[in-house]
Amino acid sequence: MNDDAPSPPDRTDDELARLNITILLRYGLTAAPGTRRTALFGDGAAAAAVILDRLGTEPRSIAFLADTVRAGGLVRAAELPEPLPRQEAAVIVREWLRTGAELAGGIAADDNAAAWLRAVATIVELKQMTRTQGRST
Repeated sequence: MNDDAPSPPDRTDDELARLNITILLRYGLTAAPGTRRTALFGDGAAAAAVILDRLGTEPRSIAFLADTVRAGGLVRAAELPEPLPRQEAAVIVREWLRTGAELAGGIAADDNAAAWLRAVATIVELKQMTRTQGRST
């Protein structure tokens, strides 16, 4: 047995997609660094990426939303009529943004939310690249 071999993921995409991201945001976004924040940026970001990827969301759209949150805050971003281009994705992410805005965590929460969205965008991009590479071999 090779101890350096990567371990299989703890959760499947289907299991991740069933996580309650709203709860992870509510308890992780303004939490001090620790288990709650780790859960948000770990399984929570992976779960959000699975959901948005399945809806055909482009990583650049999520990254743009992250920049919008960083520049204008969660409250402003939650008020956007279309935070992401596709209606189903927009509805879901608006709920996430509203959850963050309700925390009234100020600039720190805005920055954490922007960083989290950036992580989600990166995971979606990696998922897409992996699929593309799999088709080209």
